[in-house]
Amino acid sequence: MQENQNIDKKSLRFIKGKQTDWDELAKDCVCFANGQGGFILIGIEDEDSVPPNGQKIKDRTLPEKIQKAIVERTTNVGVAVTIQQAPNKAEYIQIQIFRSVQTIAATNDGRYYIRVSDTCRPVPPDEMSRLAAEKNAFIWEEQTNKKIPASQFDTDKKNSFLKAIRNSTRVSTFVKEKSNDEIREHYFFKKAGFLTNLGILWIGNRNDRAGLLFPPAVQVIRYNEAEEKVWKLNLDDFRYNPFELLEHVLNDVPDWQESAEIADGIFRKNIPFFPLEVVRELTANALVHRSYTTRGDIFINIFSDRLEIHSPGRLPFGVTPSNILSQSVRRNEHLSKVFYDLGLMEKEGSGFDLIYARLLSSGKPIPVVKDYDDRVTVIIKKQIVNKQVVQLMDKAGKEFQLRQKEIISLGLIAQHETLSAIEISRLLNQSDEQGLRNWLGRLPDFELILSKGKTKGTQYYVNPEYLRKLNFKAKTTLKNIEDYRLEELIFKDIENYPNSAFGDIHLRIGKEINKHKIRRVLKGMLDNKRISCKGEKKGRKYFIEQNLRNTQ
Repeated sequence: MQENQNIDKKSLRFIKGKQTDWDELAKDCVCFANGQGGFILIGIEDEDSVPPNGQKIKDRTLPEKIQKAIVERTTNVGVAVTIQQAPNKAEYIQIQIFRSVQTIAATNDGRYYIRVSDTCRPVPPDEMSRLAAEKNAFIWEEQTNKKIPASQFDTDKKNSFLKAIRNSTRVSTFVKEKSNDEIREHYFFKKAGFLTNLGILWIGNRNDRAGLLFPPAVQVIRYNEAEEKVWKLNLDDFRYNPFELLEHVLNDVPDWQESAEIADGIFRKNIPFFPLEVVRELTANALVHRSYTTRGDIFINIFSDRLEIHSPGRLPFGVTPSNILSQSVRRNEHLSKVFYDLGLMEKEGSGFDLIYARLLSSGKPIPVVKDYDDRVTVIIKKQIVNKQVVQLMDKAGKEFQLRQKEIISLGLIAQHETLSAIEISRLLNQSDEQGLRNWLGRLPDFELILSKGKTKGTQYYVNPEYLRKLNFKAKTTLKNIEDYRLEELIFKDIENYPNSAFGDIHLRIGKEINKHKIRRVLKGMLDNKRISCKGEKKGRKYFIEQNLRNTQ
């Protein structure tokens, strides 16, 4: 049991009588209430899954005291506090925090927080309207405000859904053995005798689907090199449920069949301009994670050099373009479940992993994600960065049976030729050394990648010996230049161009060299009095004393 979006753990030592930090506990409860709800387990250490053997809750009135303390310090927070017994017979206190469905939870001093992954984050004033909008989006699926009787459905769509569920390898036998009505209730298609919004969306009649506030519609548009429209596929007449929309996007657009041919020994290898798995995952994401309380169609725009997918609404609260690879927040929880159970998308949190891995394996750049005020845009580049990288990824993947995270890490390093620990951590949104090691996986053990330097200054690069085995023709580059050679390069540059600023030196000796590496070597040269400087910060200039010019 690990801490995540729905679980937090605290030591029993947190409860200190009058010295207990009740305000901190209240803040945590507000976080869960504004998120998906969750549990705070008091009496289980962060690294453990059960309480210490023999632990007993001596004060049996503690749940009442905790509940009272939370209620007194929060607004719109519902909790249930109980004493629980773990499998090892030890006891702990469980605080269940209910999701605040239509109201915003707060502390009594007017502070707002939300749970994102395993952390509690404050909600700034300018984000309050966004949080309020998210509340409506989260409850949209289960609403029955249209009052469509549960018996009023499209028979073909209902039968197709039930058949797909019973044939799915992702659905348990327990669910498959339910009756037709029970399966519809299990997936929240019906509630209290009426079709929910989700039910109307998936198995409802066309007119009822059109009556939803903002039913999904997809437009696929191809542009020529002058970015003029030359072809269009409209899926906006409300005939199709999300599954059918996805099928039409994948089957009715000829562009997904186009590819580039590259040499692979005596054979040829076709690399799709836009891999179908990537298109499928991005389109499914747009259908599943869009806000159904926000107006707008899903646009799939195909340009001569890129693919753009536009989805209405912003990213879910807590997800940003920089952390999208590691962060996952379910906006439409039940729709996500349907898509996953039917095999239409990857499980929560792994969709962008698949996209990164497939693109990097094809020698393409990682996707660019942009979060605007009214939409989210994902951009996929058409071109292949380096054809040799495709060969490297293909051979290494087959030879070592690389895992998905290892493919992503190797692809990033191969495309950039060398990356520092800081740069990789930024690309993968990893804040600690252990997280980075998890992504690198077995690559260092296989000696597929090598490193030099220490801690954050560590530089990672693909093993030259492995590249030579593949007859890998990489460009000549100074990115991996040794320190002593770099020092000589800098010295000669300053000798030829006295009183140079850092930026000018960097530009002349090679922009591909990491600027942090140059700064480190410059500092060493200053410490050793091999060069001198004057001025501070951006105004600093480097030069060589006359006596050193004559001796070196």
